[in-house]
Parts: sequence; structure tokens; C-alpha cells
Amino acid sequence: MPFPKLILVCAALLLLLVRPPAFGVSGYTKGRQVAPFSKFKPGDYVWHPEISPSGPVVILVSLPDQTMYVYRNGVRIGRSTVSTGKPGRSTPTGVFTILQKKVEHESNIYKGAKMPHMQRLTWSGIAMHAGQLPGYPASHGCVRLPEDFAERVYSVTTMGSTVIIADNKSGSGVTTDPGLLFAANKEAAVQAGALVWKPDLAPKGAVSIIVSSIDGAVYIYRNGVEIGRAPIGNIGSISGTYAYSATATIDSNGQRDWLSVASTKGRAPSLKDLASRATVDPEFRSNVRALITPGTSLIVTNLPVNTNTQSSSGFNILTSGGGESAQ
Repeated sequence: MPFPKLILVCAALLLLLVRPPAFGVSGYTKGRQVAPFSKFKPGDYVWHPEISPSGPVVILVSLPDQTMYVYRNGVRIGRSTVSTGKPGRSTPTGVFTILQKKVEHESNIYKGAKMPHMQRLTWSGIAMHAGQLPGYPASHGCVRLPEDFAERVYSVTTMGSTVIIADNKSGSGVTTDPGLLFAANKEAAVQAGALVWKPDLAPKGAVSIIVSSIDGAVYIYRNGVEIGRAPIGNIGSISGTYAYSATATIDSNGQRDWLSVASTKGRAPSLKDLASRATVDPEFRSNVRALITPGTSLIVTNLPVNTNTQSSSGFNILTSGGGESAQ
């Protein structure tokens, strides 16, 4: 090798030693914490858990924005860039619960593929984990996070925490006043269909409520397990899927406020209007209201909830497919 070229090579190697690499030791994007209102670059994140120190966690992933939002007790404590499924291997949209957590995990299908701080969303292979963030969708379906942020999110979630993956661009919603959860007019309630209330099936864990207009039913999940369902009437026309998170704020009437965190068809319907007309068995309503705490998720959808939209020991309402195996 000519001497001048050798000098250039040595200089390049020295530069690599003194300048921190863009990726972590594993080759994944390390991550960089930035100011809350900074313009994000791949790997950037904001993390302030001290704003809301405790309570249930709800996570929202916006596919168009390639951004994750983390709420605790209905208050946003974190935001990060992500990399989701590439064309042909898209990340499914829907509402999921965390089914499994592993600090160190390796894919069985993609031999040698490390998935640090893996949090499984479906048994068919969708998960959140640390990975490379090139600035665009590049995974086989999973949600890749900066290494630093993946570790931080892992530390605040629990089994059964709710994760919403949406194809909308809205990460910060508006607080809405739902009034009563549902109207208490028993005579107007739908009488068809079975009413089920079995809270002992999952005594503890995060609570999620799904209202399906096509089913004419409301479903209650705790820790990803269905503990109740009931017919619901007068729900009206619903177009799309909308998700809300209960906040810690109580209004002057003693009713909890809700944060609109995701929608698939534009503006979310008013929970106040929905609550004023929807009818359900009053005893069932009282049982459900007793379970609502800050961070409780409420999903209103025109999709059915059945074996095709549920994963074992969890649930999701799918509007698209995809999958990078985390098995």
C-alpha cells in the first residue's frame, strides 16, 4: 500500500476511535434524548416519566409519523422515533396487549436476530424491541425502538399494558367529557345476547373496554383476558376505530375525563354524545365504572370482536396484516 494511502487509512481509523458511533454496540440505533419540542431525527426521543410517576401505561404508535407516544395515567411521558414494517411486511394496526416481556430475546425464525427489551404484541410475531432506525419503515413488521428508549419503555410497562398501533397522524388528542359511561335506562337496553361478568378470570391488571357497533356489544378485558361482555343499544353509526385513555382528571359532575389518543377515520366521535344515547344493563355499567382508573383504555369501533380479531391471551382489532417473528 502506498505511504500516503496508508496515512489516510490510519487517520480514518483514528477518527472512528475518537468519534462516538451512530449505533450502539449491538449495531442498533443507540438513541439520543432531545428537548421536548425539537425536530426529531432517527433515534431521537423525549422521556420525562417524572411528569406522571405512577399508574397504568398506554402506548400509541403512529405509522405515518413513525413515532411512539407513551402515556401514564393519561399523561404523556415519552415520545420516540420508531421504524415499523416495510412495504410488503407492514405492521398491523389495531389495539393490542403486551403478552410477553424479555430483556434478552432472539428470533427463532431469523437466526441470530437479537431483539433486546422485547415486548410481544401477538403470538404470530409482532413485538416492540430495540433495533436499527434508518428513518423510514424497515422492519419485517415489528416496532423497532432506539436502544435507550426501548429499555426505558420496558421499565414502565406491565403484562397486559395496552398498545395502540394506528394509521393516523394524531399523537396528542383532546380531552373529552364522557359523562356517564353509558345510560342507565334498563328498559331501553338491548335484550338480545348474553351478559357475562366474571372478574375472577383476571383479578388484577390493566383494564380495556371495547365497544363494537357491529356486534352491538361491549367487551371488558383485564390483563388481556375477557372478564365481561354485555349487549349495548342505541350506539348509532360508528365509522372506523377510535381509542381513548382515562385521565386522572375528574369534572365538576364527578365524572372522569378521557383523552382521545388514536383514530383511523379522522375525528373521534364525542364520548359525551355516545354516553347520552348508548344503553346497557345498569348493574353491568356500575361494575365496569368501578374498574376505571387513570390509564384505562376505551376503544370504540365498527369492527367485530371475535376469534379472528383476537390473539391468544390478548386481543387486537386488525385492519391490516404483517409480521416479523419475535418467536
